Amino acid sequence: MPVASLLPFTVTPNRKSASPTSFRLTEKFILLLVFSAFITLCFGAIFFLPDSTKLLSGVFFRSSSVEAETRTGTVSDTSTGTGKDEKILAKDTLQKGASEIKQDIKSDKEKLALNGQGKGAKTDSLPFVQYERPPGATGHEPADPDIKAKRAKIKEMMQFSWDNYKRYAWGSNELRPVSKQGHSSNLFGSLKGATIVDALDTLYIMEMYDEFEAATEWVERNLDFNMNAEISVFEVNIRFVGGLLSAYYLSGKEVFRRKAVELGEKLLPAFKTPTGIPWALLNLKSGIGRNWPWASGGSSILAEYGTLHLEFMHLSALSGRPVFAEKVSSSSGVTPLQCIEHHTELNEDIFHSLCCFRCVADHVSVGGLGDSFYEYLLKAWLMSDKTDEEGKKLYYDALQAIEKNLIRKSSGGLTYIAEWKGGLLEHKMGHLTCFAGGMIALGADGAPDDKTGHQMELAAEITRTCHESYTRTSMKLGPEAFRFDGGVEAIATRQNEKYFILRPEVIETYMYMWRFTHDPKYRQWGWEAVQALEKYCRVVGGYSGVRDVYANTPNHDDVQQSFYLAETLKYLYLLFSDDDHLPFEHWVFNTEAHPLPVIKKQNPEIANKLK
Repeated sequence: MPVASLLPFTVTPNRKSASPTSFRLTEKFILLLVFSAFITLCFGAIFFLPDSTKLLSGVFFRSSSVEAETRTGTVSDTSTGTGKDEKILAKDTLQKGASEIKQDIKSDKEKLALNGQGKGAKTDSLPFVQYERPPGATGHEPADPDIKAKRAKIKEMMQFSWDNYKRYAWGSNELRPVSKQGHSSNLFGSLKGATIVDALDTLYIMEMYDEFEAATEWVERNLDFNMNAEISVFEVNIRFVGGLLSAYYLSGKEVFRRKAVELGEKLLPAFKTPTGIPWALLNLKSGIGRNWPWASGGSSILAEYGTLHLEFMHLSALSGRPVFAEKVSSSSGVTPLQCIEHHTELNEDIFHSLCCFRCVADHVSVGGLGDSFYEYLLKAWLMSDKTDEEGKKLYYDALQAIEKNLIRKSSGGLTYIAEWKGGLLEHKMGHLTCFAGGMIALGADGAPDDKTGHQMELAAEITRTCHESYTRTSMKLGPEAFRFDGGVEAIATRQNEKYFILRPEVIETYMYMWRFTHDPKYRQWGWEAVQALEKYCRVVGGYSGVRDVYANTPNHDDVQQSFYLAETLKYLYLLFSDDDHLPFEHWVFNTEAHPLPVIKKQNPEIANKLK
């Protein structure tokens, strides 16, 4: 068969004869195919071979930039000129994916809106605030070589925790250091990045500035509150709002102020209740709230609705919007600072009804469900530069009632804070309650009737008891709760109380007691905790809690809690720092260890915004 008959097109018999240099139709088609294949190969090489974008940028952008430079007289190598920057921008844009480009556009729009530039700039954007970093945001190396080395070790622990979180769980709320993956509890809904936001100020305080910048970039690009997510108002406030506020006050970066206020506004619908006591849970999209189903009668929890004051006062100061302060101040009717009342001598119940503000459960505790309420009474007074007399009175009245009704001494001489349930005293003290030693020491200086010395002694006794709860375990780490009955003292007797989840409260109290007494035993006790953490909690992928502190070998729970970076390691670092690093006369720590500046009386700009 002739070859021509195999081609898709053939020559007609009566076609005129072509000249020797002419091509028949079939030959033209073959040449067209070859040419097309060559063009395809060239473009494929440009777009798909390694570093092909360099060739592309040279082909498509070099001539235009040279022409522009010739017209304008600019030199392409200068950083202020347009030539080099435009070529780099084009190259970088070609290397980015579609999602990255969209995020860049979104970020640029947010920056324009913040600066009041461009179309659609918000007229109700945040007011200008003259940023002034409070004293003591960063410290200096301790003079003592031993203390310096221990402080450096704690910084290495933070570096190890952070590096593993970034490697295995970046963007997730927390890290599973054994299985090396991300983890999240239902406290945050679909909100992301709890460890990043919680650790921001610790990174800055430890002068881990590269890591701080990486965290800042994530917040700028990825921290999003516009989602259909039900979150814990309490946890999101102390970790996210508190973390963002602290990062702003330490660094002065505007993104943190903007994000904190944005999130604060998302939390405001939680206060839409008959009494003004906020819901425990809130859907960030719909603004619909509810309380924990396990709380007595669907009631509000004292420690949750009573732990908003510090953050919301600063939200008003930074936004110029009084609504935040109004929600947590006496001007709004029944509020967290007015909830000491009712039928026990202690005047405190853990649960309160939303409908008519009444006590609905006979359970009184300075530990879980009640703890940070007392803490914020004292700190509201301190943060106001000691002008909030209501907070001061409520705190010292509550402390007097606690000492009368709950504080007891064991037969072995250990002072502890019991719990009151249904008219009976339960001789149990929780790890969470151990914060009270530091709280009492912090407030001792302002104690009425010359009780400063007595309160410092009480704080020292409670601190000793909490230390004993550590030393009486096999791992030298404290259990979740310990008892003083049945012939035991400062020991957990129930299996569900023997776990340790990297909690900070005992370390926190050591730090306060060191600052106020400079007794070296507190640093020694803190170092014992460091050694125990290294021996039993450090794993290949970070730090993990353990299920039984009385066992000889650790059974890890596989969670590196965000508060381990936010609180435990920060308090350890400050325990081995000088007193002028975050000094107490200028800073107050929220219940997640995020430092917030004292609102000074002589600062009329902030004071006026809080009126």
